[in-house]
Amino acid sequence: MLKLVSRLVHRNWILEFRFTSFGFRYQHRHRKPNFLFYNLNPDQKKMLSSEFGVKNKNERNKKGRGLVFIISAPSGTGKTTLVKRVMEELPCLRFSVSCTTRPPRANEQEGVDYHFIPPVVFMEMIEKDQFLEWAEVLGHYYGTARVDLKALETEGVDLILDIDTQGAKKVKEKLDHAVLIFLLPPSLDDLKERLMGRGLDSLERIQFRLAHAKRDIEEAHWYHHIIVNEKVEEAVEKLKAIIIAERRQKEENHGKSYGRGLFEKCGKSV
Repeated sequence: MLKLVSRLVHRNWILEFRFTSFGFRYQHRHRKPNFLFYNLNPDQKKMLSSEFGVKNKNERNKKGRGLVFIISAPSGTGKTTLVKRVMEELPCLRFSVSCTTRPPRANEQEGVDYHFIPPVVFMEMIEKDQFLEWAEVLGHYYGTARVDLKALETEGVDLILDIDTQGAKKVKEKLDHAVLIFLLPPSLDDLKERLMGRGLDSLERIQFRLAHAKRDIEEAHWYHHIIVNEKVEEAVEKLKAIIIAERRQKEENHGKSYGRGLFEKCGKSV
């Protein structure tokens, strides 16, 4: 039986991929205790090469295909910065602005960062089934509005959703061709430093966010792609490479998203 073993080695994370003629199975080791996650099929792993995203200048692949990219990450990982950079550098991307009942923070803008709405309006939207997903977090409600995929494809636009792992599961059930991308911090120590450095939360709230981050990381195994955000420039190129690859694969496969065939065929580890 043909076997191929490859590894993605990082300063704090070690991910090992084992492929066989019957599909793939994963093995994982970690340098820090109490973490569990796995990742990627062979083609998806190839797309994480930053050179691929830089060298692929084909104009076709810069046009959106009506794809939906779900990006999840623990708070403080740098997701907002990463998404903004990619949208500045890659055309035909649209950010799905979520709704929330919490008050805006400093420098947050209505319609740009969130749609800030009263709780009564949020509840009315729930009753009218206007959300793909919604959740209550720290006493405030957050929700992602439904999308018109046909309209997106007609416009030549792809949509980016910034939602947590629980919301991603709900959206995945409704949008089975959505592309799921998980963003990891270099380590939990780095994440704690970032949260402390932001100066937005109390120590108690930071501890809560770190505990929540551990649970989020345990959910990363069912995402299609994982990026470790150690250096912003590298992470930007990797995310661009994934988006370009997904666009090209959808065009080549008449609607199937990149790399999903093998992922769905393998299903569970063998």
